Order: sequence, then C-alpha cells, then structure tokens
Amino acid sequence: MNQDRIPFNKPCFEGKELVYIAQAINNGLISGDGAYTKRCHAFFERHLGVSRAFLTTSCTHALEMAAILLDFGPGDEVIVPSFTFVSTPNAFLLHKAKPVFVDIRDDTLNMDESLLEGLITPRTKAIVPVHYAGVGCEMDAIGEIAAARGVAVIEDNAQGLFGKYKGEFLGTLGCMSALSFHETKNITCGEGGALLINDPSYIERAEIIREKGTNRSRLFRGEVDKYTWVDVGSSYLPSDILAGFLYAQLEARTQIQQQRQRVWQYYNDSLKDWAGRHSVRLPYVPDHCEQSYHMFYMIMPSHEDRQAMIAHLKSENIQAVFHYLPLHLSEMGAKLGAKAGDCPVTTDISDRLIRLPFFNELTEAEQERIADAVRSFYK
Repeated sequence: MNQDRIPFNKPCFEGKELVYIAQAINNGLISGDGAYTKRCHAFFERHLGVSRAFLTTSCTHALEMAAILLDFGPGDEVIVPSFTFVSTPNAFLLHKAKPVFVDIRDDTLNMDESLLEGLITPRTKAIVPVHYAGVGCEMDAIGEIAAARGVAVIEDNAQGLFGKYKGEFLGTLGCMSALSFHETKNITCGEGGALLINDPSYIERAEIIREKGTNRSRLFRGEVDKYTWVDVGSSYLPSDILAGFLYAQLEARTQIQQQRQRVWQYYNDSLKDWAGRHSVRLPYVPDHCEQSYHMFYMIMPSHEDRQAMIAHLKSENIQAVFHYLPLHLSEMGAKLGAKAGDCPVTTDISDRLIRLPFFNELTEAEQERIADAVRSFYK
C-alpha cells in the first residue's frame, strides 16, 4: 500500500473565499446579516425564484425553523423517510411531534409516494421529502396528496441544490425548504444552511424566529425605534465570515457543478459494464429529473459484498463508506414505536449501499485507480 490515500471527501476552494472572508472582517461586521449574508440571500431569491431566503447555521437549524413556523407540538405527526439523516426527524421531535417513517422507492431511493396515503392521519401536519443524492422526489404526486389532505410539504434539500424536477429547482416545490452547506456538500462554507420560503405568509415570522424571537430586523430597517421579544425563536444567524466563504462558492457554482458532473460521469461510464455483469446497481436518475451530482453510490448484491468491498478498497488506500442506517431500526426509532419490518426497502438498501470518493478536485487518474480497484473486486 504505497500509493497516496484517496479520501472519501475533501473540501475545496473554488474562488474568492479568502478574499471575501478578509473583506467581511474589514467591513467591521462579522456577526449575522452582514453584507455577504445579504448577497447570499439575494442570490437564492434571484436564481431560484423563492420568495425569501434566510441563511442559518446549519440545515438542521433550517428544519427547526420550519417546525416552529408550522407550530409543531405534542400530538402532531410528520412523515419522513427512514433513509435520511437524523436531523430530518429531530427538528420536529424537539417540539414533541412524532416522526412517522415511510419507506423509500427501490429505484431513486427517495420517499415512496405510493405509501403516503396510508400513513396520513388527522394528526399529520407535514410531509418532508428528502431528495436523496440530489435526485428529485416525485413532487407532483407528493404535492397532490398533501394538498388533498391539508398537509404542508417541507423539502429537505440538503443534497439537491441546483437539481431540478420537471424543470423546476428542487427546494422551490414545497411551502419551504432547507439547504445544507456542510463541507461534504457541493456548495459549502464548512457548516451552514438556509431556509427557503416559497409561501410569503411565512416570511415575517421566519425573520423573527431567526432573530431569537425578536423584531430586531425591523429596527435595522428603521421600522421601529427599538426591538423587543415578540415570539419564540433561537440564534440561527451564521457569521458573515461564513457567508463570505459561501458567496464565493455560489459565484463559482458553474465550475463546481461541471467538476462534479465530470466525476459522476466518469464513474458511471467506467463501471456500468462491470456493474451489469456482477448484479451491482448504479444510481438511477429519471428522465424528468436533473440531478445535482452530489454523490456516486453502488448497491452491492449483498451486505457481505458491501462490507468486503469497503475492506478491499481500504486495502488499496481508498476510503469508501456506507450511508444512512435506517432510522426506524435505531434505538430512538424503537422508542417512537417503529417496528423492524416497517420499511423493508430501506433496510435492504442500507445494508448494501456503498459510496465512492467524491469531491471537486478528484482527478481522472485517481478515478481510474478507484475504478480499477472496484473492478478487481470480483475475480
């Protein structure tokens, strides 16, 4: 093992990150809602066409804001996929609501919309589709079901920025959506997120919740001569230093997306024949979806093969990882009343999925080395 290690992820600098960080510091306002925060807000509102955007300290906090905006409380229910990160249900559980886990589709690994009707009850307040790997959920069907039952749709779009469903940007199809700018995401500032508001009726309260429950933003706009505590809320504003970093990445979005498309396409082209011969599944993207090129995964024939592939790649100094463990099988899931047989597709896929190294600076030579190592697994 004398070759350099290829990590699973490597955060990348793509533009003027250091320049904008320095400018944010020189501006004399490095707390929240400074000049770069405002530029980021304007970018999302202009390019995505959302009514308002609010940067947050994480996608988790954006989801928590959504839970507050919809007044989640004891007795309420929210439908979430079992195949997701814990932040998705946690945001609502914090307000004593009950997450109800729905299984995923076998093709896109997204929420199975055909199961929603059977899970909605009079207590259901929202459905939270998660666009896995930046491939859109079936939002037409989800939206129709939600509208017919008077249920809100909140998109967890942590992985799907700039992806599209039937020509519309992911994150613009529910009443609101949450984004992530964690270092593993396409567009990053290390840690960060955003709440996108598509229903204007939520804007005024979202601004208050984000400012610790105060009308402080109205003071800065000169609308009041002092600010006061008017609602529940918390401290969700990121530093303008982080916003400067983020804005540089947003400026470089075309270059970033092109690099990630290159990485994804190389894997797909290099492995599709091998995968077909060995019953290995590669990502599926429906024709009506434009993915964000967030990750590349393989679904191995068995759990044993998946574990052996991870060990095999490790022996070649290549870091590959599995992904979500089913939330309905977790200790917390059991406390919420979930049962082992509730989400069989999630259980099966989680046991067999492996993610290959994926980052902007991954070279073709490194990818060739990874693909060669993958193809050598089956003798």
